[in-house]
Amino acid sequence: MPTDRVLSPARRSGEIGDEQEEALLTGQHVDRKGQTGRGRGFFTRWKNPIIVTWAAIATIIILVFGVLYVRSHPNDDKPTPGAPNTPNTPNTPKNPNTPNTPNDPKAPKNNKKRNLIFMVSDGMGPASLSLTRSFRQFTENLPIDDILTLDKHFIGSSRTRSSNSLVTDSAAGATAFSCGLKSYNGAISILPDGNPCGTVLEAAKAAGYMTGLVVTTSITDATPACFNSHVNMRWEQDRIAEQQIGDHPLGRVTDLMFGGGLCHFMPNTSIGSCRGDDRDLIKEARKSGWQFAYTIDGFKYLRMGKFVKFPIMGLWAPADIPYDIDRKDTEYPSLAAMAETAITALELETRNSDKGFFLMIEGSRIDHAGHGNDPAAQVREVRAYDKTFEVVRRKIDEMETETIVISTSDHETGGLSTARQLHETYPDYLWYPSVLANASHSSEYMAKLLADFPERGKMKVTEYIKDELLPLQKITDADDEEVAKLVKAKTDGLSSAYVWADMISRRAQIGWSTHGHSAVDVNIYAYPPEAAKKLWGNHENTEIGEFLRNYLDVDVDAITKKLREGGTHAKWMGKELDEILEEKEKSMGVGGKTGEVTVNGLDSYHGVHKRACMH
Repeated sequence: MPTDRVLSPARRSGEIGDEQEEALLTGQHVDRKGQTGRGRGFFTRWKNPIIVTWAAIATIIILVFGVLYVRSHPNDDKPTPGAPNTPNTPNTPKNPNTPNTPNDPKAPKNNKKRNLIFMVSDGMGPASLSLTRSFRQFTENLPIDDILTLDKHFIGSSRTRSSNSLVTDSAAGATAFSCGLKSYNGAISILPDGNPCGTVLEAAKAAGYMTGLVVTTSITDATPACFNSHVNMRWEQDRIAEQQIGDHPLGRVTDLMFGGGLCHFMPNTSIGSCRGDDRDLIKEARKSGWQFAYTIDGFKYLRMGKFVKFPIMGLWAPADIPYDIDRKDTEYPSLAAMAETAITALELETRNSDKGFFLMIEGSRIDHAGHGNDPAAQVREVRAYDKTFEVVRRKIDEMETETIVISTSDHETGGLSTARQLHETYPDYLWYPSVLANASHSSEYMAKLLADFPERGKMKVTEYIKDELLPLQKITDADDEEVAKLVKAKTDGLSSAYVWADMISRRAQIGWSTHGHSAVDVNIYAYPPEAAKKLWGNHENTEIGEFLRNYLDVDVDAITKKLREGGTHAKWMGKELDEILEEKEKSMGVGGKTGEVTVNGLDSYHGVHKRACMH
């Protein structure tokens, strides 16, 4: 609608009429018809000098007051610490992970508060990712270019050998992460010379960080143990448990532990205990202030981390938490739920601290599925780990504190291949995700069902297998030889887990080269990737350990020195290495001295290629 007819003629900015200007100076009413008060000529002549004089006086007054104010407030030009949007101080970015220029060039290096989340996909090699990616595309009807969360954050790979073998175990692998040093297979943060090495978790705790461990195996297993305990051989889990609650030269170094392994904390006089003595570590820990939770209701009580009192230990199973394919949400928490709860709790606890937290999260049972050559279990374990990484990434985006997640594996397990030659004829180029999708349980679970069947007669057992068990895995073409193997395992009192796993693997055409570990390089992932540039490309696993300590700017060497003050062969580290190796040799029951495997070198072939398999 046109408005030009209701607007008055435009004037230049600040322009007023003569009669209005006179009224401002005299205070007399303006006669809009042209009549004004007396003396119009006098004020017309002197109006400009008067204005200039008043302006000069006002300027002088302002300058005088300004000088007096500055002298009486000498520090007002300095920004108040922590004040938002202070002049000359850049606004703090909402996402601190976005690279920006340091505000204070005089500030010491690594002066910012930081959180570090380190994730370990135990036993997961590159083929495990290929298996899971294709499985997910098949089961969720996704396009072939759909990828896993981990795929989006791939930055490099890691070499995994230990100090005494090209094929590492989890203990030596985790020692490389925790101490940043190579050691022998079986070592829990102990070096080949028998000396303990300080860990990044211990150094973080000493520096004022909160610390935590989240796993799906026993909390006393090799990977978590390497961050907060020191023993000569990994199977000394009773001693590991003692150190984890604070029976340790450094005292308690961990604030939060979630996982399984309750049996190692119970006296051997209790039902369900797996300890070799009658120490009640739960009772001892409670006297030291530890909070304990054992059931899914106890986990729910934590309200996803919003209702946690430190230090806390949540042990949800006597040993390992069930495989994800077997796990029920009504009985056990998922890895993702435990991780989110831990992150939230640690973040809330450190909100008023100038230090953040260090948290290690392990997808432990990827490794177990590899040892069992169970593709149906492993693909669900990798999928659960991938979901957990996504939860961690989302939590990082929500945090105000600078936070990074690094993810890698300690080794690959099983020698997995996503193809298998079943016959002497030229192999088919394929594998079948549908077979894994049809399996409703792990081979471990199926073996337990068979072992728990009360009948032992071959006819009854055969009927039970065909009518009850095979349908659970949707196996409709089991041959007589396969059924006979299952029956024999039952009647001989042996586990049928390997038989069940092979039945699934053969039908899916998934190959395995070992029930142990392999020496293949494993992947490294990070978010945000720019914060982990030093890990781009191919690295030794010890370089990952070095990155962890450098990112937190903690003194691991000082911790090593403190640990060694009590002696290098102190009883707190458990049995002497020579004594352990002697017991190991006897328990294995095989020829040849274990001591032939030198600590700093590699063993050589002894001409015995058909010796018994050792697990």
